[in-house]
Amino acid sequence: MFEKTIMLKNMDDVKKFVDIACGKEYDIELMSGKYVINAKSIMGVFSLDLTKPVVMVAHSDTVAELSRQIAPFAYENKSK
Repeated sequence: MFEKTIMLKNMDDVKKFVDIACGKEYDIELMSGKYVINAKSIMGVFSLDLTKPVVMVAHSDTVAELSRQIAPFAYENKSK
């Protein structure tokens, strides 16, 4: 399992992220608070509060390509 905090800032980011997720054979979820949605569902992603970072969970151990592809969406908490 691979977990990464990401930020989807606009509609274009959401479309690109969902396209990446749809290209994977394994399950990918986005978590925001108590909500967990299928990252391959564009309607599901838009149902989240995208003004805040979300946690992506990929259910696979071979995620090197996914990690590279989602790098533009990586969220780094500046308050640390």
